[in-house]
Amino acid sequence: MRFAFGPAPKLTFDDMCREAARLGYIGFDLVGPQDWPALKKHGLLCTMAPAMGVTIRDGLIRPELHQTIERSMHEEIDLCAANGCPNIITVGGERRGIGYEEGKEHCTALLNRVKAHAEDKGITICIEVVNSKYKDPEYGRADAIFDHLAWGADVCRRVNSPRIRILFDIYHVQIMEGDVCANIREYFPLIAHFHAAGVPGRHEIDDSQEINYRFVAATIAELGFNGYVAHEWRPTPERDPLESLRRTIEVMDV
Repeated sequence: MRFAFGPAPKLTFDDMCREAARLGYIGFDLVGPQDWPALKKHGLLCTMAPAMGVTIRDGLIRPELHQTIERSMHEEIDLCAANGCPNIITVGGERRGIGYEEGKEHCTALLNRVKAHAEDKGITICIEVVNSKYKDPEYGRADAIFDHLAWGADVCRRVNSPRIRILFDIYHVQIMEGDVCANIREYFPLIAHFHAAGVPGRHEIDDSQEINYRFVAATIAELGFNGYVAHEWRPTPERDPLESLRRTIEVMDV
């Protein structure tokens, strides 16, 4: 993701694409349609489109927003299908008084309304698991309803579509549940996409943090995963982001 290249404005997005391609990356997550031509210019993909129709605060569990969200999702599915973007991120949203079971019902109802279109177009809608422990939005998502894997897994099973899946954020799962590789194995049939960052601090995935990402990568590869692992760590100040990106490839290439 753009985060990994450090604070703006050191590099333009075109520069980021050039460097990413040179280093051996496949594409970028959460890049909007306005920047897809730059990706294409450098032979890269938009591996996951940003959410449309929802926000971190107001997500799939708000029934009063379902009509608007449904319309936005249909439009984005068409847009992604026409431009070769395989995945769309989405979020459950903040609870704000909605119980976990009630939230599942609302989320399932909405996804049942869009799943056929996603299936027809071959686009996967990925619900991101996040941590609700940290209140600072740089590190967590306060009051998020999808803060444990079991919640999203139950939603996916209820919807029962190959195009409704979990975005397994390794950073967030480590904070909320730990046992990352065991959880990957348990929920693997429902996982379509991964996000990666170091714990603590959401920095690089090297030996400066607690997760053994080489072992995580080996686990994912062993299971036969054929999707994408996207890196959204923030560079540690005073470190060279491009060197960190190069080392990330070394860690993950198992």
